Order: sequence, then C-alpha cells, then structure tokens
Amino acid sequence: MAKSKFSDEEITQRGKELYDSNIRPQVETAENIGKIVSINIETGEYEIGDDLIVTSRRLREKQADAVIWAERIGFNAVYALGGTLVRTQQ
Repeated sequence: MAKSKFSDEEITQRGKELYDSNIRPQVETAENIGKIVSINIETGEYEIGDDLIVTSRRLREKQADAVIWAERIGFNAVYALGGTLVRTQQ
C-alpha cells in the first residue's frame, strides 16, 4: 500500500469535517444507526453498509488510491476494544 499524502491528523480532521457538515444530516436516520459510513476524504463520496471492508472496497473500486475515513453512524467510534460504544445521538 502506498504512503498517503495526508498525515493521520489530516485524515481525521477532513473525515470528521465532511461527516459533520455534509454527510451526517443525510445518513443519520433510524435505519442507518449502527451502520458504517466510509468516506473518501478527497472527493466527499461515501458508502454505507454493515462492514467496514465492504464499504471501503466500494470506494476503492471508484478510486484505487482513495484516502478513507470511517464512522459508525450514531456512535462515538467504529469499534470498541475493551470498552463500549457510546451513542452520540438518541
């Protein structure tokens, strides 16, 4: 895998900004809560599904070198290791 032209901090910042400003209002619905949204931080395109790998692959089919940020819709993290996911919206 090639090295990204973005730092980890830039990927996080761009991903969160895109999600909060453009994508969240469209996707944070009752039927999507708990699903994964993967976002191409360069184009703003996104894919929603139950599996992070599947949604990321869909984006990479469109752009092989896509830089991707992911969120679990309605929660504070994609996965929880040794803890619990916390709902951000009720």
